[in-house]
Order: sequence, then structure tokens, then C-alpha cells
Amino acid sequence: MGETAPRAEPRPAKDREREEAGTSARPCHRLSRFLLYLYLVGFLDFFGVSMVVPLLSVHIKSLGASPTTAGVVGSLYGVLQLFSSTVVGCWSDVVGRQYSLLVCILLSALGYLLLGISTSLLLVAIARIPVGIFKHTLSISRALLSDLVLERERPLVIGKFNTASNVGFILGPMVGGYLTELEGGFYITSFICSSIFILNAGLVWIFPWNDTKLSRMKKSQQTSNRFPSDLLKNAKNKVPVTPATNGPITPQAVTWQLWVQSVSVLREIKNVIFSEMWDIFSVRFLMALAVMLYHSNFVLAIEERFGMKPRLTGYVISYSSALGALAGFVLGPIMKLYKHNTYAILLHSNVLTCVLLLLYSTTLSIWVVIFCSTFLSFSTAIGRICITDLQLTVGGTQASGTLIGLGQSVTAVGRIIAPLLSGVVQEFSPCGPPSLGAALAVVAILIMVLNKPRYSNDPSAKLKSQ
Repeated sequence: MGETAPRAEPRPAKDREREEAGTSARPCHRLSRFLLYLYLVGFLDFFGVSMVVPLLSVHIKSLGASPTTAGVVGSLYGVLQLFSSTVVGCWSDVVGRQYSLLVCILLSALGYLLLGISTSLLLVAIARIPVGIFKHTLSISRALLSDLVLERERPLVIGKFNTASNVGFILGPMVGGYLTELEGGFYITSFICSSIFILNAGLVWIFPWNDTKLSRMKKSQQTSNRFPSDLLKNAKNKVPVTPATNGPITPQAVTWQLWVQSVSVLREIKNVIFSEMWDIFSVRFLMALAVMLYHSNFVLAIEERFGMKPRLTGYVISYSSALGALAGFVLGPIMKLYKHNTYAILLHSNVLTCVLLLLYSTTLSIWVVIFCSTFLSFSTAIGRICITDLQLTVGGTQASGTLIGLGQSVTAVGRIIAPLLSGVVQEFSPCGPPSLGAALAVVAILIMVLNKPRYSNDPSAKLKSQ
């Protein structure tokens, strides 16, 4: 009889576990590296912008503009953001994050470059147009983060991204203030800001995009899209087969692609607007308006109520901003404490914000004001993260760019309304704006409580609500 080949001995279970752990750790390591690159982009974005924005009104006045003209030019950015946030966010869902992020960064760089050569009000207004339309790099980055990570990890990752961005916003004004003391300081600052955006475009270009494919495939197997969008899926997965898209690139092919993208964008916007997410966007609007009313007259109210000098008030504001930047690190333990229940965290943070606004508007002690500012920094920062996560949880991450963009548009409406409401209420009392903010927060809390069954993990509760 021939000799039989020796049988291979099975590997110990521990060796197999080590090998499997090693293969799963490598994609996780590559994804972590990608996230660090994205955090750097967020930091540089806010760092560059915060060098220029505080100096913009001074530059406009130096060109001979009246206060009314300066206000119109300054509000141009906000108006353009209001209408472009949803469209650009939805466009990123259609064409992909990489392409849309590069285009937005490069056109924003062009806007700040034009601002660096602006010697007239007309040039300043023209420079604000591309920035107002395409300065959505942070929104697209958040949508990209939601594409890459699992649902339970999303608030923590977005919180870290916001922290990195806020650190840039803290450091930028200091550098901009130093540079503006030089001759032609505003123009130097604008050129540096444009260069930072070009650097960001280079970082996005060299991103290890291939390392994210495995993460997206793994996530698609573990999560389901709860936001129906057939046309968006078709636009992502296949290109329509027509004579215009076959063969070499022609003007007809480009026109057809633009038409497909436009139809897809409009379809997604319609789906979001007519979806059953009115309560989430209402809560976002009311809480954003409440916080804006608190900030709108903070310096004036502190001066009138306590006689505090603007310099000391500035220290309080900087202190609060620094604490808000640290909120991303606190969110991790909070998520574990609440067992990743985003709805409960948002509800409790809104309740805390409401109580602090009410306490701030009625206190007679400056130390209570500082106490309220301390905890408001955390509650509002955590609330912004949780409301974004709740939007994506209910709406689904397939259209994350559309959802985040629409959320930014809702917040932009609040920015437009807040100064008007604040001015009217201040006619009666310097405590009027925060008191009105507390009342709006109560309405937001009631909306959340009445719609609680929609966000419950108990299926029976959901059935009763239907």
C-alpha cells in the first residue's frame, strides 16, 4: 500500500482568532488614519476662516461703506448659505463626497483669494458669492463621517470633528489679530486663508479614499437605509445608457450628466421636505434660535446689568468657547452612561439649556452668569451633535448630505430671525432675549416629549403611535 500523505494538523483556535483579529484591525487602523486626516481638514478650515471673518466688517468700513451697506454686504453670505446648504448637500449625495469636497474647497479658496485683492465694495461682494454658495466643506465632511462609521459611533466621531474645528476657531482670531496690525494686514490674512484652503484641497486629493471602501461595505451590511431614494441609488450605482454618455466626452454628454445630477438633487430635496421629519427640524430651529437669542445681546446685557467692562466680558466669551470645544471629549462617557440613546441625551441637554437660560435671565449675581455660561457651553455643543445624529438616524445615512444641508438651512433661518427678535424684545428688558429663548426651548422640549414613541426602541410603543 502507498504511503498516505500526512494530514495537516488543525491550527489552534487561538491562532485563528489572532489572525482574524489582525485582518480586522488593519481596516480599522486605516479608517482611523482617514478620520485623523478629516479632523485636520476641519481644524484648518475653521482656522483659516476665523482669521478673516472678525476683520471683514472693519475692512468693509475702511472702504468707505455706510453701516447699512456694510450690513447688506455682510448678510450676503448668510442669505446664500440659506439657499445653497440643502442643494450642495444633496449634490454631494449624487456625485460623491470626494468630488464635491474638492470643488467646494477650491471655490472657497477662490473666494478668499478675491477678497485678498478687493479694493472696492463691489469686489468684496463678488468675493463673498463663491464662499456663500460653496463654503460647505464642514457639512460635507460630517456627511462623509456618517458614511464611514456605524450608527452608535457616529455622535462620538462627529463630536471629535467639531472639537478639532472649534480649536481652529479659537486660535484663528489670535493669529488674524496679530497679522492685521501689519501694513496691509487684511490682504495678507486673506491670502493666507486662501492658501490654507488650497492646502486642504491637497489633503483631500491625497486622502486614502480606497481605505474607506471596506468600511462602507461593512457598514452597509449592518445598517439599513430608512430614507427612500430610488433615483439617488440609481445615480450612484449606474450611469444612464444613452448615446450622449457613450464614447468620447462631448458637450452633449456633459449636458446630460448635469441634467441627471440636477434631477437627482431636486428629487432628494423634495423627499426630505415632504418626509415625516418636521418635528426634528422644528426642534433644531427652536433650540438654535434660543441659543442665538442668548448670544445676541450677551455683551450689552452684562454691561447694563452688572457694569462689566467689555474686556472682561470677552474673557467670559473666550472661556465659554474653549469649554464648548472640549464637549466632544465629554460626549464619549455620556454616550456610555445613556447606552447610546441619542434621543434621551438630546432631551436632557435641551432641558438643561432651558433651565440655564431661565436662571441666567433672572439672576442678580455675575458668578451665576459665569456658572450658566460654563454649562451652556456643554449643553449646546452636545445638543448640536445629538440633533444631527438624530436627523441621520431617522432619515437614513444614504442621503446624509441632503439631511445635514437642510439642517444647516434651518439654522440659517434662525440666524436671520434672531437679530430682529432680539432687538424687539430688548425694547422691554435686557433680560428679554434669553427669557424668550427659554420659552422657545420649552416648546422644543414639548415637541420631543409628544413625539417620543417615534424614537423609542420598543416596537410596541411605535405601533401605538401609528
